[in-house]
Amino acid sequence: MIPERVQAVLKRHDLQAIEFEPGSTPTAVMAAEKLGVEVGNIAKSLLFVAKDGRYFMVVCPGDRKVANAKLKAAIGAKTRMANAEQTHAATGFQPGGVCPFGVEGIEILLDAALQNYQPIYPAAGTDSSGVPMSFEELQRVTGGRICDCTAD
Repeated sequence: MIPERVQAVLKRHDLQAIEFEPGSTPTAVMAAEKLGVEVGNIAKSLLFVAKDGRYFMVVCPGDRKVANAKLKAAIGAKTRMANAEQTHAATGFQPGGVCPFGVEGIEILLDAALQNYQPIYPAAGTDSSGVPMSFEELQRVTGGRICDCTAD
């Protein structure tokens, strides 16, 4: 079930999540198969923690990996991927269902490569959901900053 705070964001922006059976879309590959799209159309949300304790969420194509050097250049600090406990504590979402909707106190970075895919599908707070939208809608809804933070 889509968390209420995510439902509220989607409703406010006239967006609708697609839901599947529980546990069916926890990875970009599985989500792409379920939706019948390329893995790059899946907008995966990854949480990173900087050495100073700040959290950053990178939303990038499902077929790309975050480049540590590029992320460091974008935020001015060295980071590491948050573990499952940190991710849940900071976002309220479990890994596999992390999404950029309804999170507070976390800067959201949108990888520029997402602009190459239409539509894109970020999760909706569960490991069995996706929200079809354009890159422009994602930026408007999340207030995310566009950056180049994935490996080519």
